[in-house]
Amino acid sequence: MIATSPETPLSAVGRMVLPVGDLDVALSFYRDVLGFAVLHDRTDDGYRYLHVGLPGQEPVGVWLMPAAGRERASGGRPSLVLYTTDLGRLSRRLGEYGVRVWNEREDAESRSLHLADPDGNTLIVAELKG
Repeated sequence: MIATSPETPLSAVGRMVLPVGDLDVALSFYRDVLGFAVLHDRTDDGYRYLHVGLPGQEPVGVWLMPAAGRERASGGRPSLVLYTTDLGRLSRRLGEYGVRVWNEREDAESRSLHLADPDGNTLIVAELKG
């Protein structure tokens, strides 16, 4: 259990929401390419609730939600930042899947790259130094 205080009553990040055009295509990308696990996948009254997250961090996840109307992608702004311990290995894996990668860079604190999911949502992956 995560402690709260009167000054900060929030205890944890639960889910962030990403709009996607096709839940199954998005699931395949996040599960098969990035290694996310399915945390929750249920349909009630015709609406599918699909949450994915990283193994071992199950309280935190991403809710893949059908995009409404023109609501699509992040307009090039990052929607999600992920961390890795081996950016080179991940970069090679993304290349094997034909994932578009750009803005690879390195500074004193990290190495990072940008990538796009099948719906054009921009993600950043960083390998922290030190």
